[in-house]
Amino acid sequence: MSESRVTLEDVETAQERIDDVVHRTPLDTSRTFAEMSGAASVGLKLENAQRTGSFKIRGAYNRMAQLSDLEREAGVVSSSAGNHAQGVALAGQLLDIETTIVVPEVTPAAKIEATRGYGAEVVVEGDIYERSYQHALERADETGETFVHPFDDEEIVAGQGTIGLELLEQYPEIDTVLVAIGGGGLISGIGTVLRAHDPEIRVIGVQPEGAAHAKPSLEAGEIRELETVDTVAEGIADTRMLETTFAIAREVVDDVVSVTDREIAAAVTLLAERAKTVVESAGATPLAAALSDSVELDLEGAHVSVIISGGNVGLTEHAELTRTGLHELGRYVEARLAIEGWPSVVGDVAETVEAEGAELDVLERARRGAVDEPNRVPVTVGLEGSGREHLEGVLEALDSLGGVSVVE
Repeated sequence: MSESRVTLEDVETAQERIDDVVHRTPLDTSRTFAEMSGAASVGLKLENAQRTGSFKIRGAYNRMAQLSDLEREAGVVSSSAGNHAQGVALAGQLLDIETTIVVPEVTPAAKIEATRGYGAEVVVEGDIYERSYQHALERADETGETFVHPFDDEEIVAGQGTIGLELLEQYPEIDTVLVAIGGGGLISGIGTVLRAHDPEIRVIGVQPEGAAHAKPSLEAGEIRELETVDTVAEGIADTRMLETTFAIAREVVDDVVSVTDREIAAAVTLLAERAKTVVESAGATPLAAALSDSVELDLEGAHVSVIISGGNVGLTEHAELTRTGLHELGRYVEARLAIEGWPSVVGDVAETVEAEGAELDVLERARRGAVDEPNRVPVTVGLEGSGREHLEGVLEALDSLGGVSVVE
């Protein structure tokens, strides 16, 4: 294998190696998302249905299955924001290799517990991923354990690229693929396969605005590193690509676009509602780009595959994301009411909301502030409706009730 390069043959070999271990995840076509994006068709590659809840087991197993007997005996150490951790842990369990994972403090508790559930030791170290990464490297030097990189490794890239092979079988009409970029291993692997099959297939990376290092790096022709990251998509909150993935990405990636955290939350919401699938923020990022009005991405008439890379999200976090997503979609509003005759008027509020065809999600007394009238009770309501105009109509109806006024 040449330096910093992965070939189609490497990916095909990886597929043979991991074939009995990974799931061939489904490709779910969505007429709804095709209509919303203007595409001829949209195919969701559901890696959230993969073992461990993300694509990471592909690369981790491909790498670890090739360790020597001495390396296996010494054990493996890695660093991860969560999903790679679970991939390494499961691969270690299957291959009888002891594993230790260093994770940053922002890693969701659900991912940490799942990693421990596969038998790995978890060490929480560092406020961002880069700190965890350095700690794991130092540990590997001290202990002799093999460090398994989350992305900057040709065998990892080859394993992730097996998704591209499945795409060509499941979705032969594909002409565009949208892939989230963290460190770049996933897009490098998929892009290698699709570029070898048909150089005209567009490979487009998607990053959150708060961790958008890839586009400036590719435009400059050199790796650019962010000092900090700030995004809800912790799974792709890397500060940079590294040498292997950057070299490959320069050859196989056509463009990179960025989306806001609120657009990501809206995509999480729509995936739950329309595709009936639970997806973490990083996994929803490519769909956010496809549906965004602000992203310059021409999908008109295209056959677009959206890689849904993972679904490891806690229920509380998912609920918060979907609430934010409904806000972003204009289908949820919070308002402050001033009520005369509390609590007898509360029933009128509930009946009015129901009559207007909306859902009353929250109704609770609010803490009194300086602007509140002494003879009125401040109340917070949360309303879910079909859109902004609908909810504006509901608030107007509430404002016209006797004893009720909408303050804000």
